[in-house]
Amino acid sequence: MIGLVSYIVFFLILSLIFGVAVLGLNLQWGFTGLFNAGVAGFTAIGAYTMAILTGPARDAVFGGFELPFVVGLIGAMVASGTGAVVVGLATLKLRHEYLAVATFGIAVTIQLVCLNWEYLTGGTLGLIGIPNPSKAWADGPLAQNAFYLGVVLVVVGLTFVALERIVKSPWGRMLKAIREDDVAAASLGKSPERVRLEAFVLGCMIMGLSGALYVAFIGYVSPWDFLPIVTFQIWTMLIVGGSANNRGAILGALIVWGVWTMSGFVISRVVPSEIQAQGGAMQAVLIGLILVVTLLIRPRGLIGEELHVSRHARS
Repeated sequence: MIGLVSYIVFFLILSLIFGVAVLGLNLQWGFTGLFNAGVAGFTAIGAYTMAILTGPARDAVFGGFELPFVVGLIGAMVASGTGAVVVGLATLKLRHEYLAVATFGIAVTIQLVCLNWEYLTGGTLGLIGIPNPSKAWADGPLAQNAFYLGVVLVVVGLTFVALERIVKSPWGRMLKAIREDDVAAASLGKSPERVRLEAFVLGCMIMGLSGALYVAFIGYVSPWDFLPIVTFQIWTMLIVGGSANNRGAILGALIVWGVWTMSGFVISRVVPSEIQAQGGAMQAVLIGLILVVTLLIRPRGLIGEELHVSRHARS
């Protein structure tokens, strides 16, 4: 029984950490129409920033500042946001698939930098010893994971509430207006370029927050944690749950990560050991099938965008 509870807690932590990244992507794509295919790159920036700021000193590697957990979270968001400003100024004039190609290439570049810049990132070996704040407040693996689940729930809750208020504000309505018709929005005296950049930066900051939460929980970060499959997973979570709906973003993260972990368990038990190395590919195919089925049956996702009609509209 304790083992089952431990697994459920572990599953919820990772699902909700992914959910934070999905919320950031939802702000960009769901509400603004920005096709960011570089999610993994911005989560990597946040993750490595967290490791550098809060981790212990290491020989021949930059960092080891051993700063508090909250400082690491803030630093991760600032670093990801700064990177997003640079990327956004260079790419946000591109549209749709062109923006996707550009951001995907940037994410791959970030992963390669993490792989080769040993002084900053530890290279292929990554960085270890990243402190988990729960160890100072709880004893034993289950109690520590339960405490960290509480931390993640607080972060997810605050992020969710903040985004709900943002998207229902005049600025949030402007995001939707730009998504639907940026020319019409510009005719009202607004600047679509500036608003797009703001949404892109804020979304990437949230992705960086997700990366920071992840490495603080795992205690280790390496370039192999941020391969393109991570971007694919997060996009699938958003589409399955429903874009332009923050509740759908969280639901999609829980469902898709649940399918991913359960399929991994089944593969480890059913597939012969000599071909289990291909299990990851089988999991990716399964997630791809779920994505296709969702687009065919429920193109708006399980919880699609909430449509509002003005109270001044005539019946």
